[in-house]
Amino acid sequence: MTDDPDQHREPGLPPKVEFAFPGPLRDRLVAAILDGSKTATTGLLAEYEQDGEPLPSVGRRSTVVDSEGRPVAIIEVTDARVVPLDEVDIAHARDEGEGHTTVEKWRSDHEEFWHSEEMREALGNPHFTVHDTTPVVLERFRVAARLPDPS
Repeated sequence: MTDDPDQHREPGLPPKVEFAFPGPLRDRLVAAILDGSKTATTGLLAEYEQDGEPLPSVGRRSTVVDSEGRPVAIIEVTDARVVPLDEVDIAHARDEGEGHTTVEKWRSDHEEFWHSEEMREALGNPHFTVHDTTPVVLERFRVAARLPDPS
């Protein structure tokens, strides 16, 4: 997920936030946000540092965009904290809305994403890997507003 206040923003809307990379995964995540099943997300602290972006803070609002870059919702952070990867619990994993019923499955899916060529390229490290102690940013949010479909 990226949230960059300097990125282009629609007039009158908070800075945009992108979940995953454009494509099927982002489409599923955005749908889960819109249907209310996704109320949490996890990012790598390394990604925030690489992008030079501030950590999420309670009350901060962002505009969720779909794979086409269209604004679809405004979310508001309700909780944020940085923990070692091995401290992610089942409640957080479930609240990510991706159907995970165990932390192990959640972690496996996230590691697959974090170890992908696309993510390693975004981090500027072709050998990036996570470990139990890797710092991750746990964020909880609520949908503050659904935006009208521009089509």
